[in-house]
Amino acid sequence: MKETQFRGFKRLCLTTLVFLYFLIFVGGFVRSSGSGMGCPDWPTCFGKWIPPTDISQLPTDYKEKYSQKRDKKNKEFASFLSLIGLSKIGDKILNDKSILTEAEFNPVNTWTEYVNRLVGVAVGLMMIAIFISAWKIRKKEKKIFFASVLALVSVIFQGWFGSIVVSTKLTTWVVSIHLWLAILIVMIILWLIVRLGDKYYEFESNTKRWLLVAMLVMLVQITLGIEVREKIDSFAQVVLRENWIEMVGSKFSIHRSFAWVALMVQSVIFYKLRKKSDLNLVSLLSLMTVLASIVTGGIMAYFNVPFLIQPLHILLAIMTFAFNFQCYLLITPVKIISTKIW
Repeated sequence: MKETQFRGFKRLCLTTLVFLYFLIFVGGFVRSSGSGMGCPDWPTCFGKWIPPTDISQLPTDYKEKYSQKRDKKNKEFASFLSLIGLSKIGDKILNDKSILTEAEFNPVNTWTEYVNRLVGVAVGLMMIAIFISAWKIRKKEKKIFFASVLALVSVIFQGWFGSIVVSTKLTTWVVSIHLWLAILIVMIILWLIVRLGDKYYEFESNTKRWLLVAMLVMLVQITLGIEVREKIDSFAQVVLRENWIEMVGSKFSIHRSFAWVALMVQSVIFYKLRKKSDLNLVSLLSLMTVLASIVTGGIMAYFNVPFLIQPLHILLAIMTFAFNFQCYLLITPVKIISTKIW
């Protein structure tokens, strides 16, 4: 691989990471704005590659049609869950008849969800491009190649799982797994970006331990946030938005309090990495994103959970975790790129 090709490969990975962050934000916006069922089928939208703009473009029995399709897909998913020993979860999905209730057509929701899918397609195409780039060096750089394969397979699985999100009508635990898969894909792309570079820093094991603690803290905080969101989902349709935080109760209080633990740990990381220019920048970004996530959390608590702030809040938390992961990779040297491919 020539130097220009190598740089192009790394730029491709960086661009893909930006699109992944954008996709996480758009996906969160789809959920918070209530547009998740804007398209009742997948991968098409109302059976079309270009969704309708008016209900007159749909058959009169569209609700029954897509309800039957959802029921069929959920039965297949329940069979899969039973196969891996999760039959009770599958039965719960099949016994929840509210999943089969079709939403009223709303062109705004439909096109919001459609944009989300378009961004997802763009990410998928970028993953294919990454795979093709890695294929060229598969014999010399096997780890890079296998990581690109894992990224592509993860995105394909994520796309399929997106259809399950739709068929189960945004069942909360299904949506949560969808988010965790997105975080996994971000980690794979970050690994590729760092390992395609040639800068590493030697630090004492104490710093590495702090970074591991920071990542663990952010994963716990993200998990707590997901639990808060799942709780809100359970009553969002029947409780006024201004009462949501009060209804969440202790889960929100724990999530809010734990944010200060995250801030403290990020402050320690910033202090430890302050003397290295590149690491200082990344650690500064992690400190800024965790501060911004606390601010957005406060906005949600005191201003009735604005739907535009929700996806920003979770994105900031994921970015904080990602910056910590990037720092950890940068101080954990692993020789992968050989001089022969330059």
